[in-house]
Amino acid sequence: MPLPLRVAIIVGEISGDALGAKLIPALRNRFGSRKIEFFGVAGPAMKEAGLSSLFPIEDIAVMGIVPVIKRLPSLLRRIRETAEAIIAFNPHLLIIVDSPDFTHRVAKRVRRHMPHLPVIDYVSPSVWAWRPGRAKAMRGYVDHVLAILPFEPDAHRRLGGPECSYVGHPLIERFDVLHPSDDELALRREQPHCIVVLPGSRRSEIQRLMPVFRDTVKLVADRFGSDLEFVLPVVDHVRPMVEAAIVDWPIKPRLVFGEAEKFAAFRRATAALAASGTVTLELALAQVPMAVGYRVGAIEGQIRHFIHVSSIVLTNLIIGENVIPERIQADCNPENLAFDLLPLLSETTQRHKQLDCFTKLDQMMAIDGKSPSQKAADVIANLLSD
Repeated sequence: MPLPLRVAIIVGEISGDALGAKLIPALRNRFGSRKIEFFGVAGPAMKEAGLSSLFPIEDIAVMGIVPVIKRLPSLLRRIRETAEAIIAFNPHLLIIVDSPDFTHRVAKRVRRHMPHLPVIDYVSPSVWAWRPGRAKAMRGYVDHVLAILPFEPDAHRRLGGPECSYVGHPLIERFDVLHPSDDELALRREQPHCIVVLPGSRRSEIQRLMPVFRDTVKLVADRFGSDLEFVLPVVDHVRPMVEAAIVDWPIKPRLVFGEAEKFAAFRRATAALAASGTVTLELALAQVPMAVGYRVGAIEGQIRHFIHVSSIVLTNLIIGENVIPERIQADCNPENLAFDLLPLLSETTQRHKQLDCFTKLDQMMAIDGKSPSQKAADVIANLLSD
């Protein structure tokens, strides 16, 4: 009987934990009767799937330049501890999931001590957007990248990065939940207009965007001149913050909670006012035209001068056309956002252009047959058999 397969997986935030939690059973299924021992750094979902975590993920889940600087000593200690623990575990494979500021530093340390250990990077860093030299540097400690965006394999080839395979975005598995039926699309045209308001899921996003979105909602309601319903999906960890923020909104949105209610709102929405992020892909798959705004802190804002892409909206990048209007930093103001959003409430060229491109997006993101986690497990199994 073969020895257990030892797999180390490390993540740095909740989104990576969700990917890892789906990958663990996919690997078990792919390797059949062979026992697999998992170890690393995980959140609650991966722990439930059977991975023993070195420490709580909250110790390293830090976003933004300033917060990272403030916690740098503890983060560096966790990087060192994680690398040492993985080396002691002596795995057959290391999988790093997203969060490159943490996971890549661990991978570099492990590679120096275990030069022949295969290393898989699940979710490519945004080398196609900024600091493209990272792609070539990754070849020193990453053997294969599992990409969740369809243009990333070409980007890594162009930039001299590691081997890269598109395995599909996790949202593909939610297509049936996101995509409205023909009856739901018909109801959109018959019912009063519903606008989904999505100011982000991080505290910093809520703090910066809620005042802007409040005034945008008021402008849109005043200028449209008929009944509008505004719905704001809320995630649990920012619920008190959002509830406090809408107290002074002259037009109060209806708050909904939980993923099921959020996706239900998407399926009946006429349009959306959204922060830039994965939610733009969710909206596009749900066939909801949108206006996008984003603001970051002053230090993070300087980074945009080094970004080498024409858009920060993922949907635009995948389609290859800036069909979704976006407003960033000072341009992210109520007047501009209302200007972008109002045409989406009628049968305009702007609205239909977005809807036409969303159909292309469905085709571009599609993968054949298997789920993203199953395709990822196949790539990993093939790498180990080489």
